[in-house]
Amino acid sequence: MAPASHSILPELRIMTERETLTASHWGLFYALTKDGRLTGARPFEKDCAPSPNLEDIASLPYAEARILEPMVRRSFLERGKDSRADRGNDSYVPVSWDKALDLAADAIRSTYRDFGPSAVWGRSYGWKSPGSVNNSIALLQRLLNLMGGYIETGNSYSTAAIGTILPYALGIKDPRSTGWDTILEHTERIVLWGCDPLVTNDIDWTTTLHEGTEIFRSLKGHPRIRTIAVNPVCPRTAQEIGSQWIAARPGTDCALMLGILYVLIKENLADEAFLSRCTTGWPELRSYVLGDEDGIAKTPAWAAAESGVPAHDIEALARDMAAHRTMIMFGWGPQRARYGELPPWMAVALAAALGQIGLPGGGIGTNYHYCNGGCPPGTGPQLGQIPSRVPPAVPVVHPWKGSRAVPVARMADVLAHPGKVIAWNGSRIEYPDVHLVFWAGGNPFAHHPDTRRLEEAWRRPDAVIVAESFWNATARHADIVLPASTFLERTDITPIGTYINDGIVLMKQAIDPIGGSKSDYAIFSALARRLGLEEPFTEGLTEAEWIRKLYEDARSRSLASGLKTLLPKWESFEKAGVILYPHEKKNEGYVAFADFRRDPEAHPLKTETGKIVLYSERIASLGYADCPPHPAYLKPYEAYGNAEHAADAAALRNPEGGYLQLVSPKSDARLHSQLNAVTFRKSQIAGREICLINPADASLRNIATGDVIRVSSLRGAILAGAVVTDSVRPGAVVVHHGGWFDPQKVEGEALDVHGSSNVLTPDDPASSLSCGNIASTALVQVSKWTGTAPEVKVFEPPEN
Repeated sequence: MAPASHSILPELRIMTERETLTASHWGLFYALTKDGRLTGARPFEKDCAPSPNLEDIASLPYAEARILEPMVRRSFLERGKDSRADRGNDSYVPVSWDKALDLAADAIRSTYRDFGPSAVWGRSYGWKSPGSVNNSIALLQRLLNLMGGYIETGNSYSTAAIGTILPYALGIKDPRSTGWDTILEHTERIVLWGCDPLVTNDIDWTTTLHEGTEIFRSLKGHPRIRTIAVNPVCPRTAQEIGSQWIAARPGTDCALMLGILYVLIKENLADEAFLSRCTTGWPELRSYVLGDEDGIAKTPAWAAAESGVPAHDIEALARDMAAHRTMIMFGWGPQRARYGELPPWMAVALAAALGQIGLPGGGIGTNYHYCNGGCPPGTGPQLGQIPSRVPPAVPVVHPWKGSRAVPVARMADVLAHPGKVIAWNGSRIEYPDVHLVFWAGGNPFAHHPDTRRLEEAWRRPDAVIVAESFWNATARHADIVLPASTFLERTDITPIGTYINDGIVLMKQAIDPIGGSKSDYAIFSALARRLGLEEPFTEGLTEAEWIRKLYEDARSRSLASGLKTLLPKWESFEKAGVILYPHEKKNEGYVAFADFRRDPEAHPLKTETGKIVLYSERIASLGYADCPPHPAYLKPYEAYGNAEHAADAAALRNPEGGYLQLVSPKSDARLHSQLNAVTFRKSQIAGREICLINPADASLRNIATGDVIRVSSLRGAILAGAVVTDSVRPGAVVVHHGGWFDPQKVEGEALDVHGSSNVLTPDDPASSLSCGNIASTALVQVSKWTGTAPEVKVFEPPEN
């Protein structure tokens, strides 16, 4: 890379103590260094609720699992693509940067030459690190677009089902939520349905000031607002703020809501005037609730049998919600499941039946638990990122084969089954034939379900290139490994806040790059040079010049748009390091869907009828058996009491108490798998990931806290450390999402010995509508491990 041409890439070799302002997904902080080494992190003074994970960030660059130099899989060096079956079971050879980049460029060039862009998987889904220039995903896709393109994807692992169904129901994927100022003034009941905001609001896609965390904590002991948490696991939020816990069985959210709807209808508590004026499809849904459609009345007794929530509690909840101004804060956990479109759609129907949508403090919001949803947006310009959408700079010689876009969560299926045709939200798509995988900025071996199936599919392409900072499972299954620096070892710029746009921060470099690592911009610029694309890739700009360009572009927009918040000149911003935007009065008092409620004809929704849709003719026309045209309760086959797949269920039973249902929520010790390299001891018992189990279920299996236990499903098995607790309902167990995958052969059995939850989860589509991922609804066996517990090795570098 060319020498820095601007002062924002500082000389770091002066031996001194210093504080450097930077930003992470966990918030802004000052990186503390002494003699060029990180010693700690001090939270930014305007952070409303600093993350406890900041204390671990200073040790991140020095993790034992750090990738220190370019590496190539030994068999790949010897036999190339003919060695692909060895991915995940091979040693690595250190090579020079020139050698690694030449090999990577050759793999890219030959794939486009022989097969064209439809053979390239470069979506690299993942959270990456903050930074608008060293945006590893954007840089990768910029390079591949210059080569002619790559396989596009739709949806996300986070919100595939809810993001697909809400446009049918409400006309928008992610509606802006009613403002917290309005909630604190008017709301009387908050129902935290399938979410844990104090865990998930600790992070942001960019960075955060944690306003939402501070507000949630203020609800403890509130004189007017009572909070209720509906969840098979008692969320940390509920424990901290004193919420009532309603412990429904996993996957039964729709059944519970149907029981509530039955009470509202039978006791004349449903707002029929609102339903008539602002919705379509209520007669059809009402018929289903009362049992006229299928002969099954969805009574509280029926709902109790399905959900495990006593009928009298269902009745009491229905009456309480109807009698008070109620905000349903619906999370994304329930929709990461088989038939995942139905719980959020049912929640919209419940809010509509209560008649409070569009009223101050009432209705439904689907992002309060994420990136400070509901907090007022700032008034400044949005900072852009390095553009990834660029036209090809070289001729595209092969016609596209297969569909240009696929559902992101069908990735392993795409790799394994080229040419397969599936249904997807009204279309029929054909999988392309993938020959090259290039991954940067994520860890699919943590976020993709059925890890063993992914592992097999991952061995099919001719070459796998990974740009990564740590030896996670994705790097350990690569052919060519390019060591990327962490965000602490480079300078960048990032917006503050995803929903609320709090400002801009200059992420100043705190330490020199560790080992031979390079910034993402340097890595992809070097690859572009080898591919003859350096000029269109860099546009003649250094990393520092791109940072300044993005800032100046935002400043120009602020001047041209007449925003009250005008960005200062670059020199002033560089000196300050951060700009925080004010919140204007016009952003206060926001009520979601208020205009629509007031006059549905003048302010129609972007749905098929212009109103809230409770029965969709469009979905009905698709004829999908796994997604009915109105919200309904469909029991997944791996669910409590379901005999649909009796043979499979029998295989999961054991003499020590039968099968249990897996729940895999987010961990408060990491972001997906990020930070696991340094926080793994926080989330471990007996040297591996924690499994929460109810005392009744533990007693049947002779399990005590601290025991190593084996958890298995139809897909695979893991070892975990038991924690016996009544914070998880009977019949369910919890293994938090994001633990690093450590596959080993133990007594002839393939086991993940660390405890990665997605080894257990099914890689089936939520439905033909969204094709979203399933991170829950898995039946598992749990038993005490009586053998010698194998050593966890995943946090050590692989063998050379």
